[in-house]
Formats: sequence, C-alpha cells, structure tokens
Amino acid sequence: MYQLSTRAPFHLEATVRVLQRRPANLVEAWEHERYLRVLRTSDDLVLVEVQNGGTVDEPDVRYALRHGDPCTVARRELAQTLRKVLGLDVDPIPMQRLVEADRKLRPTALALRGMRPPRFAEWFETFANVVPFQQVSLDAGVAIVGRLVERLGRHLKQNGRRFYAFPSAQAVAGARLETLRNCGLSSQKAESLRYLARAIESGELAEDTISGMSTNDALRALGELPGLGPWSASLVLLRGLGRLDVFPPGDVGATRGLRKLMDLGPAASLSPRVERFGAYRGYLYFYSLGSGLLGKGLIHTAPRSVVRE
Repeated sequence: MYQLSTRAPFHLEATVRVLQRRPANLVEAWEHERYLRVLRTSDDLVLVEVQNGGTVDEPDVRYALRHGDPCTVARRELAQTLRKVLGLDVDPIPMQRLVEADRKLRPTALALRGMRPPRFAEWFETFANVVPFQQVSLDAGVAIVGRLVERLGRHLKQNGRRFYAFPSAQAVAGARLETLRNCGLSSQKAESLRYLARAIESGELAEDTISGMSTNDALRALGELPGLGPWSASLVLLRGLGRLDVFPPGDVGATRGLRKLMDLGPAASLSPRVERFGAYRGYLYFYSLGSGLLGKGLIHTAPRSVVRE
C-alpha cells in the first residue's frame, strides 16, 4: 500500500460521500469503509482502493492498486489525483473553526468533523457532473450521469464485477447527440456537453487557463460558454478547481439544507450568513450536502475529539 499523508482531522467517509452525492454513483464507490475508483493515468486505467487505517484525529490514509500496474511516473500522477479528489492538501482547521463557531451549525459541524471539500478527478468530468444536474433533482442528475458512464465510459473487470471510469472528453466529443439524449439529457444540454467536450479535447477550454484567472474573471469566462450560467460556472470552480470562495447562487438543495440547519424563517435572508464565511463560503455547500447525507445515515458521526486545537 502507498501512503497519502494529511493533516488531522480527516473524515474519509464524509469526504467520499459528498463527492459521491448519492450511493447510486457508478464511478465513486464507498464500500466496507473503503473508497474505490477507476482513474486514468498516462499508462492506462487503474482501480484504486483508499482507506484510513487510523482515526479521524490520527489519520493513516493509504491506497492500494486493485487492478493495474502503473509505472513510477503514473503512480505519482495517481497519488496527486487522489490528493486533489480527497482534499488532502486542504487545511481543515480554519473551516472547522468557522462552522463550530456558529451555535446553530455546531452540532452538525462536530458530527462531520474532518470532512474535506472534494474535487472531481478530471477537467471534463467536472462539466459532465454539472450540466446534467441543471434544473433537475439530485437523484435525476445522478441517474443521467450513470447512463452516460455506462454507455460512454470504459470499465475494468474485477472478480466478475464491472468498475467504471468516467467517460473521457474524447468519448463525449465523438458521440452522436441522439446517444447523449438517450441518456436523459435535453437537446440543449446534449449540445452544450458535446461542445464543452470538444472544446476541452481541442485545448480551447484548458483547465490551466481558467485556474490561472481570478475567481471573478473565471466566473465571467465560464458564464460565456454555451449552456453555462452563474450556478454552473460556480460549481465548476468549486467542485472542479477547489475555489472555496464560491457559493453556487440559487442552489436549491444547498440553500434548503442551510436554512434548515440555521433555523431561518421564510423571510430571513441566507446571503449575509453565507458571506460571513468569506473565503470559505463554498465549504457551506459541501456542509449542507454532508448534513443531508448524515441525516440519511450514509455518514457515520465523527468521534468526539479529546484534545481540541
């Protein structure tokens, strides 16, 4: 096994669950206290298994290769991708202090202690996990993406079971619009997603270009792309590039969850409370999602810490 160092606290289950969003996710799997995922390297597809052999307060995070034997360079790429996806380089202390300082949020903050803000593994994967979710329920979006994965993604077989990789930009760029519509996308979303796949494949829409911009400039640039509005652009920055200073405007699920947690009446404005978190306002999106999954029993409560920083 290969070690993935990180600062305490770290709640692997909570982090994977908010990455996954729903257990029906075909790509991001959480089973038997382990995270399973097929990732692309410069060699080929690799099935990895991540576990925390320690605790939330003394994490011992390691990954093993369940399928594939990548070279040294590819293993280095793999480790970097896992660090990004699981937020292992994000300092958890400032975010934890902010949510614990709010009297209404504190109980849930303690339960989710150590949850990191995850990111999607690849640039195109980010867009393909945003466009299908526009103006539909979370469950409907997960179902649509699942059909995209089944029809356009490659897979590995392990013990008679299929483990899917997320479809590449190249696969979607070359797909017929009818194929994309048959996955549940509207005509407009199918055209938008294929345009984005082709722009990424050609290098016109490069991750390095967007990540090099200020948040405001990046939001503006993304908002000019076909099929992307303020909500979509914000989610691309938050879930794709880890810009925690962005809270997706008009996100019904996140807003509903936060209003419930903060015990806000229908007339009370949520915006001032979100803005109070400043550069970490985006963490509230994951926090709202995590609290809902916690309520469904999909996340186990973090043990109470004996020593507090």
